[in-house]
Amino acid sequence: MHEAFQRLLDVRRDERMPVLLSGAFFFCILTALMVLRPARDALGLAHGIETVRWLFIGTALVTLAANPVFGWLVSRLRRLAFVTTTYVFFAASLGGFYVLLVFAPAAVGVASGQVFYVWYSVANLFVTMLFWALMADCFSLEQARRLFALIAVGGTLGAIFGPWLASMLARPLGTPALLLVSIGFLLLATALAWALARTRAWHGHAAGDHGDGHARIGGSAWQGFKAVFRSPYLAGIAGYVVLMTVMSTFLYFTRLHLVATLGDDTDLRASVFARIDLATQTATLLLQALIAGRLMRRWGVHVVLALLPVTALLGFVGLALVGSLAALVAFEATFRAIQRALTRPARETLYTVVSREDKYKSKAFIDTFVYRGGDVVGAQLEGGLARLGLGLGALASVTLPLALAWAALGLWLGRRQQQLAARGHTAARDSSPAQHGSTP
Repeated sequence: MHEAFQRLLDVRRDERMPVLLSGAFFFCILTALMVLRPARDALGLAHGIETVRWLFIGTALVTLAANPVFGWLVSRLRRLAFVTTTYVFFAASLGGFYVLLVFAPAAVGVASGQVFYVWYSVANLFVTMLFWALMADCFSLEQARRLFALIAVGGTLGAIFGPWLASMLARPLGTPALLLVSIGFLLLATALAWALARTRAWHGHAAGDHGDGHARIGGSAWQGFKAVFRSPYLAGIAGYVVLMTVMSTFLYFTRLHLVATLGDDTDLRASVFARIDLATQTATLLLQALIAGRLMRRWGVHVVLALLPVTALLGFVGLALVGSLAALVAFEATFRAIQRALTRPARETLYTVVSREDKYKSKAFIDTFVYRGGDVVGAQLEGGLARLGLGLGALASVTLPLALAWAALGLWLGRRQQQLAARGHTAARDSSPAQHGSTP
């Protein structure tokens, strides 16, 4: 039974502890975030869908401002130090919200709710980005194809556990207590990062590691931004993320429109959001546990990256034909499950063939500002269609060319990754032509 279980998971003996710690690490992160997410969505919708579009713009601007600060931390501090600093900062800022709720409840209003919405959106991006950057730094491309989907199971379990925990604790302890729960899980995630540092995986197999996992990365605070525009490979990843977030934002606002028709009851809306999240996470867990790793190994990263665009295209066409809340739940559960169980691990393997500096700096820029920039584009485009009085049919027609371009880009990125891995290229070679005397 032990051998059969090991073959099913495809984890080698020396990988067991790093994978277990990584899964627990991701579990804590997603639990910390998902405990608070239903409240975030309900607060965002409380003052109308148009307000949410402006909050997307605010989030994009904040992530742009935060990127050079994060780049400076990466350049100046050792890896454990900037990991700890980032997580402790977000935990401390949650403490500030807790103090406001408990000691100055009269000050809580529209502005503070919007600030919390933006803060949550920024924190969500940075803490998950940093986790996956660490994974790309600790594991090789071959390991990433086998293990990333399995590690992601820990996050899915946290995403299921978080809303359940919130539903159990919100009434007896009150909403402010949920912030303390989130702080506790963020700090526990930090402790698990330190535990992971003691395993062999930390000293890693990644390109450009050279066996020194604790060395300072150095470089400029803006290096990640510059590298994305110099490297076709990194620019391709950025383009894939933009198209993904535009389509995801279309789905998000479609969800808001349909849920808004249920009435103005914030508690009812939060309950519906929570049920959608639960269905999504359950489907994600099944895909991750049974299919994702084997699919990536058998079909390749390029095919897995193309699956989500095809799903989006078919889903929006189906939603335009049916247009019901039940159809939305089915489509969103399928889309989010494939996005988290298949596309996210596959997309994170793309960073295993780049340099350590690009793993943290360029990835931070792509997964925060570029990601939120796609949100803004999607929100404004969807808003423009809504203001023109166009419905789901028009939205489905817009998704067709976007989905085709998105799928083609996913196929190219997977092939390019194989080329870089085969040639032993690193991001320094791919994103710094002047340094190597040639253009990629």
